[in-house]
Amino acid sequence: QPLSLQQLFRLHGRAGPGALLVVLAVPCLLPVPGAGMLLSMGMVMVAWMIWRYYPRLVMPRKVGRFQLSPPMARRALNTLAWMYEKASAVMRTRQRWWLQPGHRVWLAPFVAAMALIIFLPIPFGNVVPAAALLLIGLGLVFEDGLAMLSGVVLGVALLVVLAALAGGAAHWVPELWAAWPQRSQ
Repeated sequence: QPLSLQQLFRLHGRAGPGALLVVLAVPCLLPVPGAGMLLSMGMVMVAWMIWRYYPRLVMPRKVGRFQLSPPMARRALNTLAWMYEKASAVMRTRQRWWLQPGHRVWLAPFVAAMALIIFLPIPFGNVVPAAALLLIGLGLVFEDGLAMLSGVVLGVALLVVLAALAGGAAHWVPELWAAWPQRSQ
């Protein structure tokens, strides 16, 4: 039967935002055209939920009413079950300090920044931020602060690399433009 995002959210209790991040991040790991652009909007909504409602864990009604079709619901639940089974071999409750509600101050903007990078049309640009969000989501689900911190470190490394690339581009683009042959009129 169909499954609403609100039902999926409630099934996970306090780990609802983490489960939604896992559901939204997994398809972005695959090179599916357009998936990142669509799913990144959902990730921004999760970031907003973490910022606005955590620890009360309320989902906006319009988002919660979104229905997954029966095949999509089955696929999502099977993927979550498989992911949780594999992750449970390594993840456990530890370093819960990183999971305190006060950390939403930096977690929500970080999730939104990763979603923005996923939204950008960069070839294979979805993989690293999606992996970072997957680790953060699994960290929230398993209450594993180390996994969440690993996702943050991965995302920060990506931001550093992107900043270095942007800084390098700021130097060579004007030089390339100046060297471009002028067209005669």
